[in-house]
Amino acid sequence: MSAPRRLALAAITAASVLCVYFLSGNLETSLALSWAHLGSPWSDPRLHGNRSNPVPSPAARPGTTTPPPAANVTRHKKNSGKPTEPPFIGDAYASENVAPQTDCPDGIGSRVAKSDVSELFLKSVPVLQWSKHVTAAEYRRLRPYVGANGWGSLTYQMLSDTLSLLNSSANGIVLDDWATRRDPSRCTRCAVVGNGGILKGSKMGKEIDQHHYVFRTNGAILAGFEEDVGVRTTHYTFSTNTLMNSMMNYASAGYRGPPQSQETRYVFLPDHDRDYLLMKAAAQRTLVEQGRDRGKDPTTYFGKDVTAAKLKMYHPDFIRYLRNRFLPSKTLKTKYKSIYRPSTGAVMLLAALHSCDRVSAYGFMTPQYKKYSDHYYDTKYHPVGFFVNHDLMLEMNLWQRLHRAGLIALYMRS
Repeated sequence: MSAPRRLALAAITAASVLCVYFLSGNLETSLALSWAHLGSPWSDPRLHGNRSNPVPSPAARPGTTTPPPAANVTRHKKNSGKPTEPPFIGDAYASENVAPQTDCPDGIGSRVAKSDVSELFLKSVPVLQWSKHVTAAEYRRLRPYVGANGWGSLTYQMLSDTLSLLNSSANGIVLDDWATRRDPSRCTRCAVVGNGGILKGSKMGKEIDQHHYVFRTNGAILAGFEEDVGVRTTHYTFSTNTLMNSMMNYASAGYRGPPQSQETRYVFLPDHDRDYLLMKAAAQRTLVEQGRDRGKDPTTYFGKDVTAAKLKMYHPDFIRYLRNRFLPSKTLKTKYKSIYRPSTGAVMLLAALHSCDRVSAYGFMTPQYKKYSDHYYDTKYHPVGFFVNHDLMLEMNLWQRLHRAGLIALYMRS
């Protein structure tokens, strides 16, 4: 082969190698970006400080007023003196000083300090987000985290348009109507009801309904199961995704949507932008204006009398705090870290733990879980399903620990 031909062949080979190299690099980047959009703020550095989604100056937006000052942000440290690792987890949270609603002499707040789980608790992390949290500074702080952990999947406009509607004190307090429920006990008593099969045949319904507040979640079916699970619901926790999935998956068992009553509050766990869009539509009693739920009527789920005062939404700092301190699963050290979060039921129970003086938990997983079907309304035995986005075994162990510490009363059958 002549020298010119050998040189030409070498050039073509080198170009081919470079082409494959760059294509491989682009494919890897595309896969990383696709995975990151499932919920990881750390999968790709370009998701931090997204230049395509700038934070507008409030003064530059017509028809808006100057937002309130940004919340204090504190980097909390564990007993080791080091912040929660790894750093991408985001161990910095808004800090608020909120006066207690009660003067309960032996409530959870006073018992935590004497327990062996006191190092898990931070008193000042806000449980709920509402209009006062919408500032440009807070948006910049929370934008690196996506999914339930932050505001990374939202534009500032969408965030502001939604949370600005949650502008009453009721939106920022979990037990917003305690003044009308006071009794001589001086302590708020909350029943938190999961959907576990352990409740089938339990006859716990009357006991559950005797609490001041009754929390439920997802596919909570009451009709036909009143004797075991009760009839009241004061707080219903869900994400739009879990709500829609429950309506599809449990329709045959009788689930038609969230419980509806005058006392029921609807607590959104905001996994995606669709939660903010449904929240906005519900607060305004209009159809969902965009996204995969476009055209849906929120009164179908929350009733004709739904108002903004009946709506609440968990703060992303609270979700991250629960994940980092109460339920730091080993999944966070795997390739599935981006989709892991505490289950909806776990968020509900831990929110009650941070809001009520006394908490009783029913229908949650116990060490005897294999004896019971997945749900109390199952017509035949279904084993509990385990998925990588939640760590149910870790949650079960936490419930046992909190029960032993006297912070919750966990229903367990012998």
